[in-house]
Amino acid sequence: MVRMETPVCDFGKPAVDFALPGVDGKVWTLADCRGEKGLLVMFICNHCPYVKSIRERLVYDTRELRGLGINSVAIMANDPSEYPEDSFDNMRRVAEEFDFPFPYLIDETQQVAKAYGAVCTPDFFGYNADLELQYRGRLDASRKELVPGARRDLFEAMKQVAETGRGPEQQIPSMGCSIKWKGDGA
Repeated sequence: MVRMETPVCDFGKPAVDFALPGVDGKVWTLADCRGEKGLLVMFICNHCPYVKSIRERLVYDTRELRGLGINSVAIMANDPSEYPEDSFDNMRRVAEEFDFPFPYLIDETQQVAKAYGAVCTPDFFGYNADLELQYRGRLDASRKELVPGARRDLFEAMKQVAETGRGPEQQIPSMGCSIKWKGDGA
């Protein structure tokens, strides 16, 4: 597993449209997912220890953000033939086990992940009401283990986006496992 760090936020970059199947049997688009005040697009998976360590907090934060008008969507872009834990059936199981309050979608072709420039799991893209990128940072200071009392970086940034339409100027990159690309991946 290769540890990666996300690039600096490209403020104002528009969200990329998609039509991806969800574990709920529906095909979801960008328009279906967006909230009145914005959208949090998350690239996650099932097997990554970085993602596993934050799932409960991610569910908590996304529920709270929904109350502020920010919807969320999670996309799994790893190659499940190489990582069976990331299979569609296992995605469905994890979404049910953790009661995901957001659509959990599979990007089988990996084209959506590439279009967004996703590099790792978790990788967070926070958009305002106009679907302009305002946040590309971490959930909090935790890595593979909980940091008690950690500042809620992602929640606070997206709350600011809901209130002002702008994300914080200073952002700390997210860190996680590299996306498992098919073939050479690039």
